[in-house]
Order: sequence, then structure tokens, then C-alpha cells
Amino acid sequence: MIAKAMADNADVVAFCEKEIAALDNRAAKAKERAAKKAAEGDALMEAIADVLTNEPMTLAEIVEALGIEGVTPGKVTPRAGKLVEAGRAVKTEVAKAEGKGKLVAYMLPAAE
Repeated sequence: MIAKAMADNADVVAFCEKEIAALDNRAAKAKERAAKKAAEGDALMEAIADVLTNEPMTLAEIVEALGIEGVTPGKVTPRAGKLVEAGRAVKTEVAKAEGKGKLVAYMLPAAE
């Protein structure tokens, strides 16, 4: 469309084509990064599923059981939530050791 409208100005057409190519390249790179990040997330979700037991585990306990450097409760929470949505885990609450308040905990679903 721009090429037709600006056919008499080769500089503008060349600039637009260069910018479009750069945008396409950025979009492709972003898609690659998103796929890589999703794959890493899937691997972490499987690792979380592997450490869950029949007893409720708090986020801190899951992080400790994983023993993977760089994994935080913030990274565990959404993946544990996906396990709950898939029916592979159960979300529950446990009382804090001090007796005030509750902590979110995850565990394997009860066998039927």
C-alpha cells in the first residue's frame, strides 16, 4: 500500500521495507523467547508435581524440596495453580506455626 502510494520516492519505500523486516524479525525472536520460556515453565511444573506428597506442602517447603537455584515461591505459585486446574494437585491451607493465620499449601489429590 505504501509502496504504491510512494512509488515515486524510492527512499521512503526502502525505509518502510527495512522497518517492516525489522518488525518481522523482532516478532520472530519474541516468539522464540516465549516458546523457550514456556518449555522451562513446563519443566518446572513437572518438577513441582514430582515433589508433591500426600501431605500438604507450603510454597517454602516446595521450593526447598525442589532444590533448584533461582526458583522462588513466586515462580512456584502459578505452576502449582496449573497443576490444581489439571487435577494433578489440591490446594489447601495450613495453620502457621505461630498459630495466627494460614498458609497456602499444595498436595497430591486423594486416591479414589
